Amino acid sequence: MAKFFPLFSSSSGNASYIGTRTAGLLVDAGASCKRICQALEVNEIAPSAVQGIFITHSHSDHVKGLRVLAKKLRVPIYATETTLMALEASGNLPEDANVTAIDTRAVACAGCEVLAFPTMHDAPGSCGYTIHTADDRRCAVCTDLGVVTEAVAQAVTGCDMVLLESNYDPEMLVRGPYPPELKGRIMSDHGHLSNPDSARFAAHLVQSGTTRLLLGHLSPHNNTQQLAAEAALHELCSFTQGQDYLLGIAPVETSGGAVIF
Repeated sequence: MAKFFPLFSSSSGNASYIGTRTAGLLVDAGASCKRICQALEVNEIAPSAVQGIFITHSHSDHVKGLRVLAKKLRVPIYATETTLMALEASGNLPEDANVTAIDTRAVACAGCEVLAFPTMHDAPGSCGYTIHTADDRRCAVCTDLGVVTEAVAQAVTGCDMVLLESNYDPEMLVRGPYPPELKGRIMSDHGHLSNPDSARFAAHLVQSGTTRLLLGHLSPHNNTQQLAAEAALHELCSFTQGQDYLLGIAPVETSGGAVIF
């Protein structure tokens, strides 16, 4: 039975493992190779269980450990063609990396079928992923998007489990210390998803059959777990938590634990 292990989730670093404790795939490598391997081992997963690394986009909080990790594990790297070009140009790929563009076709990895979907973010080729497991369950990694587009909704709707961005509380961001240009970038359609926008999409997902929601990529400066959860629960008030759905917050760094979906 495949499980979803949120290893890292914040503006400082992101990585998730999907699979069993003997075979699975990694989405993003936004912490050092050492920390990712330690996080896997905390969850009783040997690093050798990773059979592929899927990158959502080229920002450092998603790729900072990629070069060393890929060299250590010798597994394929998947991303959109544009992202792969950016990773190569920035030196984030080993010289002999085994890379595959995943723009329009599903690929098989660790007994799963993985499909990319485009996201609105200020990194060329940015995407999310849906993962169809061998036991006919579907999950999605849906973070780093300024707005929920029709393409995102079509890809993620109907998934059993979703890691969904809930990056910032609008009032905290506006009143916070960030310079105006950075605030504008975060709030733009190519920035990040706010708590209210995330909550509205969460309600749509639960209405459509999603039973496991994990809020992630919370900003440490412009959000709190309480505010993100309160926004989601407000929009989910017509559903019964524990009966219609389960809601969680992805940890900044895992201390062990997975979502069964």
